[in-house]
Amino acid sequence: MASQASDFQDDALRDRSRALIEEGWEIWARFDMAVRQRKWHPFVPGDYERVLEALRPLHAPGLRFLEWGSATGVVTIISDLLGFEPYGIELDSRLVEIARGLAARYASRSRFAEGSFLPAGYRWRPSSGDGRMGTIGHGPSGYPELGHPLDDFDVVYAYPWGGEEPMMLDLMRRYGRKGARLLLHGDSDVRVYENV
Repeated sequence: MASQASDFQDDALRDRSRALIEEGWEIWARFDMAVRQRKWHPFVPGDYERVLEALRPLHAPGLRFLEWGSATGVVTIISDLLGFEPYGIELDSRLVEIARGLAARYASRSRFAEGSFLPAGYRWRPSSGDGRMGTIGHGPSGYPELGHPLDDFDVVYAYPWGGEEPMMLDLMRRYGRKGARLLLHGDSDVRVYENV
């Protein structure tokens, strides 16, 4: 009997995540046409299936998930489907609105804050001296709106542009909770780092 319940849960998760991912790609296509083809924008969707597979083995009851640069919210909502307590931070108000609407359609508990995923006062100071932030925009920190500082999260996910990974690792090392996991989406994989 337990095996049948587990199979049902796996089937239900697969069906809901498949529908969410398909809708996420449709939203991306509309956003690309309406926004990105007119003016450069840093939002590029990750490989949602790959993220789902990277998150599955990390889940345990009571874990809190955060997506840096949550865009349309697909990955954050996937984390909710897996049972994480889901949060996302996004600087672009249009994308936050889209994410909140998508979460409502999927009856997701996902909470999205408009703002920067950088804690107030954070400064990137690499040994090279070049502290440029790449595509990471400036704005007020989103953590106060979420009601949780970065060290309240067990799993953090981001899709960095080239060269942004060292800054994200530094940010996690300085502000993240010890033992938390940082997932960084690369060109061909999702790398998992443990914050030590």
